[in-house]
Amino acid sequence: MVSEDFGDTEGTPSEPAIREAVPEQADSDLFESEDIKVGCKCYVSKDGEFRLAEILSVHMRKGRLVFYVHYQEFNKRLDEWIEKDRVDYRRPLQMPKPPSSKKDKDKNKSAKNKVGKKSKRDTSKSEVTSKEDTPATGDVMDLDNLDVQGLRKEGEELSRADEIEKLRTGGSMAQTSHSEVSKVRNFSKIIIGNHEVEPWYFSPYPVELTDEEELYICDFTMSYFGSRKQFERFRSKCTLKHPPGNEIYRDDYVSFFEIDGRKQRTWCRNLCLLSKLFLDHKTLYYDVDPFLFYCMTRRDELGHHLVGYFSKEKESADAYNVACILTLPQYQRHGYGKLLIQFSYELSKVEGKTGSPEKPLSDLGLLSYRAYWADTIVSLLAESSTAEMSIDEISSQTSMTTTDILHTLQTLNMLKYYKGQHIICLTDQVMESYEKLTKKKRHLLDPSKLVWRPPVFTASQLRFGW
Repeated sequence: MVSEDFGDTEGTPSEPAIREAVPEQADSDLFESEDIKVGCKCYVSKDGEFRLAEILSVHMRKGRLVFYVHYQEFNKRLDEWIEKDRVDYRRPLQMPKPPSSKKDKDKNKSAKNKVGKKSKRDTSKSEVTSKEDTPATGDVMDLDNLDVQGLRKEGEELSRADEIEKLRTGGSMAQTSHSEVSKVRNFSKIIIGNHEVEPWYFSPYPVELTDEEELYICDFTMSYFGSRKQFERFRSKCTLKHPPGNEIYRDDYVSFFEIDGRKQRTWCRNLCLLSKLFLDHKTLYYDVDPFLFYCMTRRDELGHHLVGYFSKEKESADAYNVACILTLPQYQRHGYGKLLIQFSYELSKVEGKTGSPEKPLSDLGLLSYRAYWADTIVSLLAESSTAEMSIDEISSQTSMTTTDILHTLQTLNMLKYYKGQHIICLTDQVMESYEKLTKKKRHLLDPSKLVWRPPVFTASQLRFGW
């Protein structure tokens, strides 16, 4: 269950429009650093302002007391370790609420069950009434329930704005199963190649590395080190200059390599550990055998540097063409995310199949896929020589699923109901967007440069094992 953060639409989520009022400072300290416990809330200095933050962890690091904090109403990727001198001791410390008793929980649960049963009875009555009173229209297409991100639960209706806001402030809608330890980011900074990057989330690297302030990662082998000396010594002897797989695409801008998780277990596991630093709900990092990894690189005089990747199941029961996708943060907002998405659909075209990313999509992944679907469909319709084009024809030319196409057309308000059927209309607003798109200088992949045949695997090759 994965999907990733990448592409032009990424970046740090914006600050909420409405903030809780910050109380005035007292004349003297109201508490001491020893009073701060896990679950407390206090005011912390960040970017020249004081913000309410929840204490997620308290730790002694090399003789210094540090706190891991989550800023109220902010995305969890902004959580960070802070020194004790950033805490405002003159504003009140909010202690954690005591856990409710088991009796209260049971009482609330039984009350909810009663309400649920009653609402179901009321709903069933209204359904019968509506079925009897509403004449049949012959239109069986339910466009209001297209759940392309796989996140909507039964009985839960969210507008698109609410949905994105819920994803942004929470980081992920698939984080309820996380253990306490995974809430705490275990590295402050990683050095990969010539880039210094601040991680967003926890990743299960060896525990002996977590006392180090920095983690060094080789961007050719994905090997990791706790000290600069170890890293530099390794780099002086390293001979690998590209991902350990077959180069299946190359143009003047990027290259793509195909890596089999079964043949390159260590490299792929290290890649998954790296990507977990930036993916909140990624769970795969050990069992890589059932997956193929498609890595996008940029070339220079030193070799092929990893820009991003997506993984793909060798056999997908749900016809997903992407399992996990990520553009590394130092390369985000440069259009690489859309190139990764385009490449996944180019592979689907060669396979002669339609495909869709595995659900649930992350917040930034959802935005990037929506942008790619919209650009592709609008460009296809605007440049088409035929006056009419059906959903199935769009699907056959783009390898997108009909659900994703319908969702995009509905989002762009391009579906109109006329004489008992839905028709696709190119509105003035859509054409203006298309004209702006054509003026942009953006790189597109050339399908003729793809040298690839869909791999075929035996039953034993699809299983995990040594």
